[in-house]
Amino acid sequence: LHLIFREGAFYIEFYQVQIPVEPKSYLQILRHRLEDLQGLFPAEAPPLLEFLSIETALQHLPQATEQDPELLGERHREKEIIKKRLGELCRETPQIAAFIDQNVLIFNGRQGEPASFDLLDGLLRDQVYRLSYWRVATEEINYRRFFDINGLAAIRMEDQTVFDQTHQLLFRLIREGKVTGVRIDHVDGLYDPASYLQNLQKGGYIQLRMAAAGEDFAAGSEEQRGQELARWEAEYQQALQMDPAYKPLYAVCEKILMRGEQLPEQWQVFGTTGYDFLSSLNGIFVDTEKFKAFDRIYDRFVKKAMDFPEVVYEKKKLVMQVSLSGEGNMLAHQLNIISEQDRLTRDFTLNSMARAISEVIACFPVYRTYANSATVRDKDIQYIEAAVTKAKRKNPAMNSLVFDFLRDVLLLRSPERAKESDRMAWLYFAMRFQQITGPVMAKGLEDTAFYVYNRLVSLNEVGGTPGKFGTTLEVFHRQNQERLKTFPHAMIASATHDSKRGEDLRTRIDALSEIPEDWQKSLASWRRLNRGKAVLLDNQTVPDRNEEYLLYQTLIGAWPAAGTDESFRTRIKEYMVKAIREAKVNTSWVSPNAAYEEAVTAFVERILSEAPANPFLREFLPLQRRVARFGIFSSLSQTLLKMVSPGVPDFYQGTEFWDYSLVDPDNRRQVDYGSRSEALAGLKAREATIGSRALFRELLEHSEDGKIKLYLIFRVLHHRRKNREIFELGDYRPLEAKGVKLRHLCAFAR
Repeated sequence: LHLIFREGAFYIEFYQVQIPVEPKSYLQILRHRLEDLQGLFPAEAPPLLEFLSIETALQHLPQATEQDPELLGERHREKEIIKKRLGELCRETPQIAAFIDQNVLIFNGRQGEPASFDLLDGLLRDQVYRLSYWRVATEEINYRRFFDINGLAAIRMEDQTVFDQTHQLLFRLIREGKVTGVRIDHVDGLYDPASYLQNLQKGGYIQLRMAAAGEDFAAGSEEQRGQELARWEAEYQQALQMDPAYKPLYAVCEKILMRGEQLPEQWQVFGTTGYDFLSSLNGIFVDTEKFKAFDRIYDRFVKKAMDFPEVVYEKKKLVMQVSLSGEGNMLAHQLNIISEQDRLTRDFTLNSMARAISEVIACFPVYRTYANSATVRDKDIQYIEAAVTKAKRKNPAMNSLVFDFLRDVLLLRSPERAKESDRMAWLYFAMRFQQITGPVMAKGLEDTAFYVYNRLVSLNEVGGTPGKFGTTLEVFHRQNQERLKTFPHAMIASATHDSKRGEDLRTRIDALSEIPEDWQKSLASWRRLNRGKAVLLDNQTVPDRNEEYLLYQTLIGAWPAAGTDESFRTRIKEYMVKAIREAKVNTSWVSPNAAYEEAVTAFVERILSEAPANPFLREFLPLQRRVARFGIFSSLSQTLLKMVSPGVPDFYQGTEFWDYSLVDPDNRRQVDYGSRSEALAGLKAREATIGSRALFRELLEHSEDGKIKLYLIFRVLHHRRKNREIFELGDYRPLEAKGVKLRHLCAFAR
């Protein structure tokens, strides 16, 4: 840590990070050795008087903790003026600049002399923040953040001033017609998503009205503009009362729905960003009748019976312990204050409430609930009751009354004798609790359990439920019909920036579900061939059996049609390191086990060696090529179904060709759009020459290059454009298939 001075302001510097010093604490630096500075100038010298005037201004600066809006405005204005004055004084008076530089040097201390750092330590104690080792935040933190990333502090979007400031750019772009739709990511992190989304729609409506008014609005006086804004806001509220589904701005939200969960009806959005569709669509390419065979194959290979719900429970608890316990501790202290207000609950200990919070969150069946000051939905009551019941069952030695108390607070069932301030405290706790269950689910499920439970990893996708082996056609059709009825303009996706695997990589792995016997035989053979390539580290074979099982599926799915090269081997090694860190079994991001990770990457290098002495590839490639061929037809079917199902089809960058990418950063590599544009132009020219049917047959013979997928997308999107009304609001009618292959056919009419 170093104190630095730049352009009239002081900062604490840590490598490339510069953190501002609280302006009133500048006085500690400026007053140090003040008599030395005064000895350099006559008492009435203008530079010295200006320096002392700056000191006085700092003394009268309102405190950083001030909450009065007027005083806050004064502080914001005056501190910038003070910095500007101090910067100009240093530029004009070298003696003062040298004096400050020398003080900065003194404050930064001298190595080997601990007492010399006392000045810097005293300065740090007077800041509005406490600098600490980054791991401290896992247990002690008093601000919300993006998951467990300390540098990404959350902001209070429920504060209207914060909302207005952070949406200025977006609203200007809407007003200018440069933005016509909005995707809201991480909607579950909001204090009250329903209120936020309504606020967003209101803001969008006003911007559209401003755009329509044009110069007339801009030319009006401030009073006239205020009256117009008030009138437009009233218009929006009136429209909303007449039609609660009124939404002037196209907006979708990144809401991850668990199996059976529905998007809250009161949300002012056109639907989700499509994770629910992705999971359902991918699932129909998995043979649901083979789940017992895959349970048996997986359990035997890893030498352990894996129960997915139990894995999720344990990993959510782990996340609460190692990454987000600071958030849990904050909740526990809030709940403790609430408990102290009633004689029936004040004997509940802080420790028991902290544990109850952790257990209930670990047992939560969905990402979050949406209780607010208006209501607690029936569904939310069911989710909370289920979580508390499960937590009680798993902790028979704990006082069940603590769980009951937590349940009542979450359901806002305060005693009749409770004061209004107590009721507000209950509401605040419930709202904050809801903001934490989502991150714990995301980190525990998506970023941990999905790397531990590897039965069929194509199902380990955001929005998916790997414990369920695929999706039946009946469920797929029912979900499409429900979407058409409730959110016909929701986004539907087959890949996103957060996908664990590329959409075409998944269909290859899906195909394994149809050939369990061949998969089992191949696994046994590959393990035997590669046993000698594993490493013995601290009496443990590396990789472990679960990691090896994951690796073989990854190779099946990601194998390039043109064969491997060094870049592919590097990608697989990097992926495996990320996967085992996410699993948090033998290494982790917080405490990397370098020796273990090196042993895993060495194993990957050995089994992918093209040396004649490596028989694994000869055994591996026949099954991989067979599965890859199956995958082509599944991928084309998947792409087609996405484009004709109810909703707005979304195409993630680069997926116009085959997408065999792995989890980020692999799926965020630069895309060669030029080659795709060239390919499409060539396909159009070839179609004009030989016709579409002949072109499809020709492309199928050379399907490895991915052009057949691009051509399919081009043709179907062109068809959608010509038949817009059918695909936007037309009926969806499942069709019944007959014959020996009926289970392999998904058919419907629009």
